Amino acid sequence: MTGEARRPRARDLGIRIGTMATGPLNAITDVPGVRVGHATIIEGDGPLRVGTGPIRSGVTVLIPHGGDVWREPVFAASHVLNGNGEMTGLEWVREAGMLGGAVAITNTHSVGVVRDALVTEGIRSQPPGAFFWSLPIVGETWDGVLNDTDGMHVKPEHVVAALAGARSGPVAEGNVGGGTGMICHEFKGGIGTASRRLAATDGAWTVGVLVQANYGHRRLLRIDGVPVGAEIGVDQVPSPYGPESPGEATWNAPEAPPASQARERDGSIIIIVATDAPLIPTQCARVAQRAGLGLARAGSFGATTSGDIFLCFANGNLAVPQPENRGPGPGVSTVRLLRDQALDPIFEATVEATEEAIVNALVAAETMTGRDGLTAHRLPHDRLREVMARFGRLHD
Repeated sequence: MTGEARRPRARDLGIRIGTMATGPLNAITDVPGVRVGHATIIEGDGPLRVGTGPIRSGVTVLIPHGGDVWREPVFAASHVLNGNGEMTGLEWVREAGMLGGAVAITNTHSVGVVRDALVTEGIRSQPPGAFFWSLPIVGETWDGVLNDTDGMHVKPEHVVAALAGARSGPVAEGNVGGGTGMICHEFKGGIGTASRRLAATDGAWTVGVLVQANYGHRRLLRIDGVPVGAEIGVDQVPSPYGPESPGEATWNAPEAPPASQARERDGSIIIIVATDAPLIPTQCARVAQRAGLGLARAGSFGATTSGDIFLCFANGNLAVPQPENRGPGPGVSTVRLLRDQALDPIFEATVEATEEAIVNALVAAETMTGRDGLTAHRLPHDRLREVMARFGRLHD
């Protein structure tokens, strides 16, 4: 399992999101060819010393298909719900509708080194002297509450390790990879994943989602429609941001909280959607947009200081020629695409899988103490089950 022990998931607790069938693993790796790898860095305790630690960070990588991802692009598109964040390489995705290479997610101040490491690994994968270029996709969320983010501890060797460890099969969730230091709805957050398998009459396509969840106010968290954040308030499980609860005393005060505090409380999320359906870029864009509906169901409104950036890629059309590859003949390639009406089940699958991936990130995450003794507590499983049962949404 990408080098990490399996942690509990929503369905282990009796929580089922939506009505569609999951894939066998209920993970993005249910999409054929997709692999995931993590490199996790946890070092030191105590007061922050920039450049030394404590370190609570890492990097997560996704491999889009089973071939040469550096030379064989897939169709892709992005959607930005709120843009206070970064994902490199999107200009070319928007221009050409193609994704080439691995995708990575890390912390805000490590985007550059991860991007450069992906370029280096792409070069290494090619024959000596071969012409090669890459504009890799690297997304980020801020882990500075728990991590020495300014110390930039993610190094090229961590990217190499994550790539080498990328596997199909179950995906480690919670405090792993890029999600190591992340916070979600004022609980410990991180990496989460889920999938949906369409009915045979709808094409039997698979839709998989992976999130790096680092956003949200406690009071807004909803799971399967249940107001879990209101039921498990900061009086029961403390917020890592201090005793005041956003949306109550702090948010309603005459003066807004400091910008740094607002940034920490609003946070960000990266959502990656993968499918084996034969989608073209405009259809990928429509699917990426639907990830925002799953995010909204979990309790986000896309705050001003939140970076909510989504990417959808579809590996149902392989052998898509690279733009610089002229090839013989008149330059015509044949691709498949779904009729637009056939997209509706994929939209539904994306919404359900996104919501469940976020819940899996929360359920799998474990309490973590980081710099300066700040602690992000996990979502307590027993209390969560009590709340879900009281609202009639627990399935044992």
